[in-house]
Amino acid sequence: MSTAPLDPYRPVVHLRPPNNWINDPNGLVFHDDQYHVFYQYNPYGATHANMHWGHFRSPDLITWEPLPIALSPTPGGLDADGCFSGNAVSDGERMVAFYSAHRHERPQHQPVTCATSRDGGRTLRPRGELLIPELPDDCTMYRDPYVWRHGDGWRMLVGAALADGRGAALLYDSPDLETWTHRGPFDAREPESVGDAGLHTGEGWECPQYLPAGSGPGALIFSAWNDDDSPRCVVALVGEEHGDVFEAGPPVLADHGPDCYAPALLRAPAGRWLLWGWSGEARDEAWAVAGGWTGTLTVPREISVGDDGSLRQQPATELLALRGEHTLHAAGELHGPQPVDLGSVGRAFDLTVRLDAEAAAVLRLLTTPDGTEYLDIRLDAVTGELVVDRDHASLDARARGGSYRMPCPTGQPVEVRVVVDHSIAEIFLTTTGQVLTLRFYPTGHSPWRLQARSTPGTRLGYTADAWDLHPLVIKEPSADAA
Repeated sequence: MSTAPLDPYRPVVHLRPPNNWINDPNGLVFHDDQYHVFYQYNPYGATHANMHWGHFRSPDLITWEPLPIALSPTPGGLDADGCFSGNAVSDGERMVAFYSAHRHERPQHQPVTCATSRDGGRTLRPRGELLIPELPDDCTMYRDPYVWRHGDGWRMLVGAALADGRGAALLYDSPDLETWTHRGPFDAREPESVGDAGLHTGEGWECPQYLPAGSGPGALIFSAWNDDDSPRCVVALVGEEHGDVFEAGPPVLADHGPDCYAPALLRAPAGRWLLWGWSGEARDEAWAVAGGWTGTLTVPREISVGDDGSLRQQPATELLALRGEHTLHAAGELHGPQPVDLGSVGRAFDLTVRLDAEAAAVLRLLTTPDGTEYLDIRLDAVTGELVVDRDHASLDARARGGSYRMPCPTGQPVEVRVVVDHSIAEIFLTTTGQVLTLRFYPTGHSPWRLQARSTPGTRLGYTADAWDLHPLVIKEPSADAA
């Protein structure tokens, strides 16, 4: 079956279950010739509660099979109040999933346990006891294991906040995935500014992920956590391993938007690395709950560290197979204040744009016939930024606004790829490999239109192509999966 929605805001190209709450992607692993995506899931409603692990698998990232719920809280057990985030590894014929065991009486301390599958990931058998029973004494927050193969053994990172005020990724190692030895902080630092929007690296580090070095540096990616409700972000540290320590430069944003958190890595065949993130809602909670679903995963992204030490992301190559009708092609120059209509697009489309601007340029997605509702992507050659503005992207006052920006080189053409899917936009600055994710909720029902705009007296050269996107193919769940 397809994922075509009745709800105009439900994504069709982004993976999520038919209903209820979803947050962090978990347990991303290529095992038994299948991509496995687990995720935080509330099977009973569209709010953050009753955390289980949901499960999809796919041979190609396009066709997905829902599998039975993989992990459920054990009444009275070590994970009685939730099976929280973690990851999974493929070890021969078995898959081992590592996760945080949550109890309400220790909300910030979620010790590590695991579960094992020997049937291709279809069922996971919980260990039933903690894998690391003793937490370090100096931790005020501890959770979210990430395990990877290292030489002949294994390594694990656990996200933490330390009593001295530093956020940290704690390092463990093991010869067999059973016995683990604590080696201290892999990296740790006090809250440090990142970007220009008042964001910082956080009091603690959630969901640490490690992209090992290839021919160049590696990257430590984590979600910057604060104990209050202040803005959070996803941070990357690029550097090199030196024994049990990761030595990195200044922090950079792994996603410049407000609606991507808790990304997770998957080591794919042929040395490729993929990343999914969680995109929460940017609207009133009651609105989302009334619709019966909350949150989605991002599209899978190919991620790497460039020769210049920059973190680079782009949509996974497989997503090109979702392109349908080539609905828009436009090229030309603009010299004045009057906008140029580029053409119409559907509610799920893949757009590539090349902008050659002397000063400012705007790509506007109009979602109502009178043009009062629109999402702007602006190139500001003066400040050297690409700005995504959703202040006018919904006429419904329950939707959040705001503008968000990422650095953009000037004095050269800029290439952008935009994946829009009903209520989520992922803007990839192809020129630099940066990405910005945000949610928006258009009210217009007529066909959407794209416009190009420039400032008076300046030249804007443009080339734009857009394709409608076919929905992901979601197989009918088997009786036990349902």
